[in-house]
Amino acid sequence: MSINNKVIVTVSNDLYTDQRVHKVCSFIEHQGYDVLLVGRLKKDSKEIKRTYSTHRLKLSFSKGPLFYAEFNLRLFFYLLFRKSAIIVSNDLDTLLACYSASKFKFDTHLIYDTHEYFTEVPELVARPKVQKTWEGIEGWIFPKLKAIYTVNESIAQLYSKKYKKEVKVVRNISPSFQISNLKTKEELGIPSDKFVIIIQGAGINIDRGAEEAVEAMKEIEGAVLLIVGDGDVVSKLKESVSSHHLEEKVKFFPKMSYDKMMNYTTHAELGLTLDKPTNINYRFSLPNKLFDYIHTNTPILSTDLVEVKNIIETYQVGKIISELTSNNLAKIINEIKEDKLSLDTWKNNCYKAKEELNWEIECETLKYFYPKIEN
Repeated sequence: MSINNKVIVTVSNDLYTDQRVHKVCSFIEHQGYDVLLVGRLKKDSKEIKRTYSTHRLKLSFSKGPLFYAEFNLRLFFYLLFRKSAIIVSNDLDTLLACYSASKFKFDTHLIYDTHEYFTEVPELVARPKVQKTWEGIEGWIFPKLKAIYTVNESIAQLYSKKYKKEVKVVRNISPSFQISNLKTKEELGIPSDKFVIIIQGAGINIDRGAEEAVEAMKEIEGAVLLIVGDGDVVSKLKESVSSHHLEEKVKFFPKMSYDKMMNYTTHAELGLTLDKPTNINYRFSLPNKLFDYIHTNTPILSTDLVEVKNIIETYQVGKIISELTSNNLAKIINEIKEDKLSLDTWKNNCYKAKEELNWEIECETLKYFYPKIEN
């Protein structure tokens, strides 16, 4: 296949659960390109099978500055010696390697897909020296970029204002979803006689409301909370469940493939997205689980965030909680649990919303970056 058809997409994760990148890679492949997705190999990485090629870099370090230094160095040399028409950098932690390699490859075009306002994530805000390093990398490279897109309008405006660059928007919306072989609650380990609440995703982290949700379950009867996925607070959540004897009310399930996860989401009667506006990145976030809930007709309870509130109120698919405390959360969930009329209305509105909020429509913007080619 011609070099003009080759696209190398880069991420710093192990590829398995990154649905946004998978959707973009599949779209690029559909446009006629030969796609290679490059990430990292972790000790617990699961085998993946994709229609496009994948490669995982084996590293000596798994976290911290040495990981990022090694990853970008290894990625730089990997890209340097592979011909491609396009390199796609996903997020700031791959941008240094991608930009540097592209400077040595005069026939290669660099595209930047920024999934969040990276320099304001809580992990960096809490470490100003590290944050300053990433800000320096971004400030050096971003003004030189010619093709940029991000996950929502709020973040696009922040970047545009800061760097005077055009930033297009491709939201992380779920593809139209139809489950073919839905497993029963019994098969999934979900109590069949409980009101099912869910928090899901690969980013169950600090300041995302999971702690309050677990605490709230002490005051909620006749319900079970499913925590499906992974993140840096999951171990603490498990300790909290154990110390408060909530094992029958809170069930944990590990990270899993998208289709398998959506089995759990389909059985849920209320989906939680409880990010706190403690930093710019969370304040303007638009979590992909919001759209997963919509695509399984699961009503939503969310904190008052600009982008999420806009979706929920525009399509009337759930409720906004103004104050996130465990007591208030328990109160609101108990009210929702008994309000069958609102639940049915929100559920029915999800059917209408997903006709507009789906990846098949959203990815039209990607044609600007990856025009159709004939092989």
